[in-house]
Amino acid sequence: MTTSVELSNGLGMPQIGLGVYLVSDVTVCEASVRTALQTGYRLIDTAFAYRNEAAVGRGIRSSGVPRDEIFLTTKLWPSDYAYEKAEAAIGGALERLDCGPIDLLLLHQPVGDVQGAWHAMEEAVDNGVVRSIGVSNFTVDDLEKLLPEARIAPVVDQVELHPHWQQPELLPYLAEKGIVAEAWYPIGHGSKKLVDEPPIVSAARAHGKSAVQVILRWHVQRRFVAIPKSTNPAHIAANLDVFDFQLTPGEMADIDALGKDRPMFRMPRWLMSAVLPLARPRPRP
Repeated sequence: MTTSVELSNGLGMPQIGLGVYLVSDVTVCEASVRTALQTGYRLIDTAFAYRNEAAVGRGIRSSGVPRDEIFLTTKLWPSDYAYEKAEAAIGGALERLDCGPIDLLLLHQPVGDVQGAWHAMEEAVDNGVVRSIGVSNFTVDDLEKLLPEARIAPVVDQVELHPHWQQPELLPYLAEKGIVAEAWYPIGHGSKKLVDEPPIVSAARAHGKSAVQVILRWHVQRRFVAIPKSTNPAHIAANLDVFDFQLTPGEMADIDALGKDRPMFRMPRWLMSAVLPLARPRPRP
């Protein structure tokens, strides 16, 4: 079972969850969510842009896990950011998920009418249909624009984050503001350049774990939230099996030292054309 981090509103958020980005086959998505929950996961992350919210909801309802044990996240897309559109989009997400209140609702990208959407999200919290609100892919500059206008502060910023891209400007700012960093690309899509890094390989051998498990453990010890995606039941189970060992301070320092000066993610062209009617900055998970 995963450990949790405490959000600024007092809610506990599991540190390891299942992401369902690019799980477009709704039968596979539903089965993956159900498997993850039955394996011990308690955090599920989806989005309007992933086109699988209804499948996620079915997976949750068929899992046999009590809903109040599950932390469910979804996201609004920029085409729904104006206040009235955001209000309707929140209603649509609640209907598709059909799982009661949303535990965390994020703005998916820092473009469009961010303020209008944020006010609609704040009202959703007031009305009890959303428990927490946050952002995704927001930089320090983006947050500096949002925070002065926000009545309810974001509790999470979900960004690309892994040992090769450690967000050197953003992470200190988030810590100062009490915003939890959540990694949507926690293992760099299994990049060999990352998993074959000597400090990661060495730690994996020392602890009898895989390189992926070592990377996820690094996220846990840095107090991040990580949402690795998998539809393979064995991989789903392995990704959660990171709570029976601890990286030493030296191992953590060696992995910390792997940071590069740029992110590695590139958005697939088909997804950009399918879900980004505003051809603005490249969308991310």
